[in-house]
Amino acid sequence: MDHLPLRDYGVIGNDDRCALVSRRGSIDWCCFPHLEDASVFARILDLERGGHFAVHPEASYESHQGYADRTNVLETVFETADGQATVTDFMPIEDDDTTDEDFQQAIYRRLECDRGEIEFAVEFEPRFDYARVDPTLERTDDGVAAQSDDERLHLVADDRLESELELADSEPTATGTVSLEEGETCWIGVQYGGAEPFASNDPETVLDETKRYWRSWLSAREETPDSMPERWYEMVIRSELVLKLLIHHETGAIPAAATTSIPEKIGSDRTWDYRYNWIRDAKFTVQALHDTGHRQEAREYFDWFVDVMQNDPAEIQPLYGLHGETDVEEEILEHLSGYRDTRPVRIGNGAAPQRQLDAYGTIVQAVYETIQYDDDISLTDEQWGSICDLIDYVCVHWSERDPGIWEFREEHRHFLHSKLLCWVALDRGISIAEQNGFEAPLERWREEREALREAIEQRGYSEEAGSFVQHFETDEAIDATALLLPIYEFLPPEDERIQNTIDTVLEELTTDDGLVVRFVNSEVREDEEEAFVLCSFWLIDALVLSNRLELAEEFFESLLDYASPLGLYSEKLDPDSGQLLGNFPQAFSHLGLLNSASYLTRALEADDEVSPEDFHPDGIETLFRSGS
Repeated sequence: MDHLPLRDYGVIGNDDRCALVSRRGSIDWCCFPHLEDASVFARILDLERGGHFAVHPEASYESHQGYADRTNVLETVFETADGQATVTDFMPIEDDDTTDEDFQQAIYRRLECDRGEIEFAVEFEPRFDYARVDPTLERTDDGVAAQSDDERLHLVADDRLESELELADSEPTATGTVSLEEGETCWIGVQYGGAEPFASNDPETVLDETKRYWRSWLSAREETPDSMPERWYEMVIRSELVLKLLIHHETGAIPAAATTSIPEKIGSDRTWDYRYNWIRDAKFTVQALHDTGHRQEAREYFDWFVDVMQNDPAEIQPLYGLHGETDVEEEILEHLSGYRDTRPVRIGNGAAPQRQLDAYGTIVQAVYETIQYDDDISLTDEQWGSICDLIDYVCVHWSERDPGIWEFREEHRHFLHSKLLCWVALDRGISIAEQNGFEAPLERWREEREALREAIEQRGYSEEAGSFVQHFETDEAIDATALLLPIYEFLPPEDERIQNTIDTVLEELTTDDGLVVRFVNSEVREDEEEAFVLCSFWLIDALVLSNRLELAEEFFESLLDYASPLGLYSEKLDPDSGQLLGNFPQAFSHLGLLNSASYLTRALEADDEVSPEDFHPDGIETLFRSGS
């Protein structure tokens, strides 16, 4: 047994829990009762100790995976010399407004023989608390119960398999086999906390309800433009489903990814826990949810970060737990070997105590866009007071150093992105006040906005590099965040400095097929070889706004090719091998796809009506303006 590449995994889930299922039929990552809790299966982080739940043919096989149309129900097809079978995996969810926690804390697995005959092997190896606790296994009337002092996980199986299950003498492992002939099915699964309600539900009905839920949720979206190519549309649908799968139903928060400690580079120590909600994701999330017509999720997310912004501005963190927790202290799990033996394995995130100045602009931008997109949302006096507090805080502190968007843990600089988002906080705050008649110290805000503009233009642009640069103290460090200058409308895309910056990014950071690394020539950290998926979408957006549509479309098509066979993205990509790297699936990457698909589709529609020499972003319905 060896580690599979990430592209050989599918993801299933419901509301706020997920599991990774390999094409070998093994659940190698799953946390209960919620995504942010401790794992019960973690073989992806340690082949020997992590624990897993596998079903696969006893004989040699070939396999591939796909999703049931327009759902998060995963199907793994196995082919042997004697037949073919499909394993259908899903976490249950009902097509109504009620949420039964016990019902949803389960995984259903249907084994079905499509032709011939297949003998399946079953391996059940739960390891609680990130494999720090070996449970006790005992037989039950309908399967096997795994028990510790604090947790219980019940393996439930139908009669044919239940009678074949055997418990190992030396370790908490249950194994068994079941033979199926053409047309026969066998159900097996796990229920967290006990056998109910899994044992008393009709699994076929639960499967039908789960499929209906996902399809109904998608059908409520606004129609995608007719001009969007079918391939793009399918990738948009998958990205929407990934986001919905990650959204925490209780709070509306969205974790950056479903996993922890999948390395950004094999053999490096860049292994982080991404099961938290980053403030900086807010702006891109609001865009994506509104632009795809998912207003309820957008409103719930808006409520989440409105709660956050009412904290003392000095105490606002770059990331929070999915229930708003502030204590997410980082811990290293020394006993786990890591994905592909890459350590350390971490839980918690040491960046939480950082003060990142970009957070304030992200919050104000998200509020600004939300109240334009949604006529049913307006700011209360208390909420406006909180926004004023944030902007006043920016006025005092924007000239200070911070760790920046990439969360450098030792080096603080005057990062361009942080200054840009401070400018955004002031600019959007002024617009909100003027458009809604709110009282505000506008004269002071305008003075600080102008001072920020002057600082960014004079200290953030390098004539030597021919580009905006990573931070004020450099003439050489090129950073992909400079692509956000026209996207945030700091400067118009036709500005010579913006076009020079895009050209420099193309030359210094971009592969021939459009993959973008985060930065080069930085004094803060050594250059990286891995491409950052979201930065690659930023480049596409900047090219669209520059009316360089042919290159934008070429890069977008290329980036679609780098997705997994199931249409999933991680955080990073190896440009040479195409290997997915970093935590998986990555919400930020899928948000980037959704936003770029919308930018590009609208621009291509408008391009038929506007000649290149007359083209300007005001002529198309960009994401920033679509709600205004």
